[in-house]
Amino acid sequence: MFDKVELSVSSYDTAWVAMVPCPNSPPAPFFPQCVNWLLDNQLRDGSWGLPNRDPFLVKDALLSTLACILPLKQWGVGEEQVNKGLFFIESNIAAATDEKQVSPIGFDIIFPAMIEYAKNLDLHIPMGATNIDALFQKRELELRRGYGSNLEGKRTYLAYVSEGLGKSQDWEMVLKYQRKNGSLFNSPSTTAAAFTHLQNSGCLSYLHSLLDKFGDAVPTVYPLDIYTRLCMVDSLERLGIDRHFRKEIKSVLDETYRYWLQGEEDIFLDTATCAMAFRILRVNGYDVSSDPFTRLSEDHFSSYLGGYVQDIRSSNTGNEDLLKLAVEDFNICQSIHRKELKYLARWVIESRLDKLKFARQKLAYCYFSGAATLFSPELSDARISWAKNGVLTTVVDDFFDIGGSEEELVNLIQLVEKWDVNVSTDCCSEKVEIIFSALHSTICEIGDKAFTWQGRNVISHIIDIWLNLLKSMLKEAEWLRDKSVPSMDEYMTNGYVSFALGPIVLPALYFAGPKISEEIVGTPEIHYLYELMSSCGRLLNDIRSFKRESEEGKLNAVSLCIIHGGGVFTEEEAIKELKSIIGSKRRELLKLVLQEKGSVVPRACKDFFWKMIKVLHLFYMKDDGFTSNEMINAVNAVIEEPIVLNEM
Repeated sequence: MFDKVELSVSSYDTAWVAMVPCPNSPPAPFFPQCVNWLLDNQLRDGSWGLPNRDPFLVKDALLSTLACILPLKQWGVGEEQVNKGLFFIESNIAAATDEKQVSPIGFDIIFPAMIEYAKNLDLHIPMGATNIDALFQKRELELRRGYGSNLEGKRTYLAYVSEGLGKSQDWEMVLKYQRKNGSLFNSPSTTAAAFTHLQNSGCLSYLHSLLDKFGDAVPTVYPLDIYTRLCMVDSLERLGIDRHFRKEIKSVLDETYRYWLQGEEDIFLDTATCAMAFRILRVNGYDVSSDPFTRLSEDHFSSYLGGYVQDIRSSNTGNEDLLKLAVEDFNICQSIHRKELKYLARWVIESRLDKLKFARQKLAYCYFSGAATLFSPELSDARISWAKNGVLTTVVDDFFDIGGSEEELVNLIQLVEKWDVNVSTDCCSEKVEIIFSALHSTICEIGDKAFTWQGRNVISHIIDIWLNLLKSMLKEAEWLRDKSVPSMDEYMTNGYVSFALGPIVLPALYFAGPKISEEIVGTPEIHYLYELMSSCGRLLNDIRSFKRESEEGKLNAVSLCIIHGGGVFTEEEAIKELKSIIGSKRRELLKLVLQEKGSVVPRACKDFFWKMIKVLHLFYMKDDGFTSNEMINAVNAVIEEPIVLNEM
């Protein structure tokens, strides 16, 4: 499917090619094979166009049907097909003025023009005078409609719908839109109309090339290879099965990148293709500049044609085989996820974490946050590390908030600092003993697995991550105890650590695939990625939990913004300000993730930070989704409910 882009044929465009007269003998068609195709491809209801069409696409069927009737009448063939087509038009003409119907580009100009052309052929279109008047009035309005400052957009649009203007069109002006392949906008219908009026050799060459490739009929747009292949890449990435097509995707993106550097018109003359190429190349690490967008005028982007090819679906991009593969892949991954979740449930009990009644039981949420983003089978170790540390950070957070005394909090930190201790004598309480034992065994287990992946001991690094978290949580507990009011900078410097994403994300990097040395782990780049991700999470959490924490007497970013705002900030203004900061940090994080030049952190590792950001926005979309039970349906959909294709 990557190698051979399959485009479905268009009866409308084929009809316009069929109307082209032979220059030397005007009563004969230049492309009789297209006429024959029209005779053989009328639908049972008398129309031409899409079979099994949507009820809101009747205008498209009317346009195609009238277009197909015209060449049959013009060349004096297919009387039966003509009569059936006229009956379809008569039966459905009300749709032509129905505002609820989806209107094909240029319908209001082209459809009335074809009615006029039919009159010239002595072909009576069975529709009332009221309908005809309404259509022609709408045509005049469309032709006279002001486009503001966007004159180029209007010229481009009118050039694209040239078949609806006939002799009134400035055809020499239209030729300025001719592409290297001889076409106008890669559109067979527009090009056929231009050749009929101009006898341009480039147009003829393009039409011949179409029929050499497609046989007796033509598609709506050709070539569409770059756009269609990019659509396939986009579909595979959105379906989550792109990992099975890495070689093919790289080939497409390498080719697109080459075209981008060469300034290929098939990319830069269509804004939809240009935008998609830019986004997909950037996301996949290609160094592409946004300069082409600044060079394009505002008029170009607001052109009436902007993105018209988005309506043209290749038979490849919506292919049912891809959907079947995606569903099968999802269900295979889900079966693995269910087994992992059962294992984790046993681990919670074996670690006695269920005995800690003060702690929220959020295993399903912790595992979901990993499984929904790190879903492929080979990332099992990363998911397990992510989920176990997620459960432990939730327990520790509740321990520092409500479950532990000051003595117990300090004792837990001292135990982690010493590490090799006698839990039966060094722990001041059963709660501390349960938490430290779970921490110790989990960190050692993750360290052992990481040694297999990385070939070096990383346990001391994981201990340091946990110590940083515990000390930041202790500081928050001290602020609450002493009723201290930290500055916003003090709060955020501590708060992004206490948000507790460090133990979840950072150890999981060891299981992302690439080898990451101690030097890479210690770089400012990784720390900045972590800081940006965690700061977004802290602010998202604080916005959603502000009312609850205020009632509990706790300070957070919202209340501090109000306190330090000197009476300027209301609650709504403070939240607006923090949302702006989140947006800025999110953009900076994405920039770092996509950056190739000067980056020492492997892309597979950087992706973990971005995936966590997406999880955070999901959890805090409406409220504090982690603390409440709002997310349970999403959790079940990902982990417990297989997809059945026929239900889709």
